[in-house]
Amino acid sequence: MYGKVFFVSGIDTGIGKTMATGLMARSLAAVGRDVITVKLVQTGNDGFSDDIDAHRAICGGVRFPEDDDGLTAPQIFKFPSSPLLAAALEGRTVDVEAISRAVRECAVRHEIVLVESAGGLDVPLTGDLLSIDLAAREGWPLVLVSCGRLGSINHTLLSLEAAKAREMSVAGVVWNWCADADPKIEADSLETIRCYLSRWGFSPAVVRVPRFDIGGPYPEVDFSEIFK
Repeated sequence: MYGKVFFVSGIDTGIGKTMATGLMARSLAAVGRDVITVKLVQTGNDGFSDDIDAHRAICGGVRFPEDDDGLTAPQIFKFPSSPLLAAALEGRTVDVEAISRAVRECAVRHEIVLVESAGGLDVPLTGDLLSIDLAAREGWPLVLVSCGRLGSINHTLLSLEAAKAREMSVAGVVWNWCADADPKIEADSLETIRCYLSRWGFSPAVVRVPRFDIGGPYPEVDFSEIFK
């Protein structure tokens, strides 16, 4: 049996992918789903993944054997940048096949695998492969993390359009709380994004995440609309 893999990406760096991924894993585990998270490529760390540690903390601190086996963070680089640059600075290249193998092995062992991207969809992994290209090649449905701040509507629609161009499935949008979002802009952005989700034949699922403090307590968010 092979589990379902979802690709969690965002419209920009710092949009809240890590928190959203952790909250989705927490929500799924709470209703009895067997879920694990994977970091596509971790940069800015040496020998460990901050993002995987954050996922585990949100889910109660329990670690998986796959963490110790290196399957949940198959590529780690020290410099905090795109995977392409971070790898080059170490005289290495991103081992895309190692990533694919790790995700497949996690999917053999678990019902649901949430793969958190490194940055946005068009972040380069190699000289000729973007993150979205790998996700499209592997057939991973996209969960896009966005919010209602000024400028996000453009980045969100561009991301969805990139998925459409590659004939990717979009499972839904996670709408993060944003401190500097103007209520009128946020409402308009959300309405427009819902319109284009429908127009482009994507899932209409949009799940809103309320304000919470990093470090907890963590909100109980129902993501069942995305993971039907």
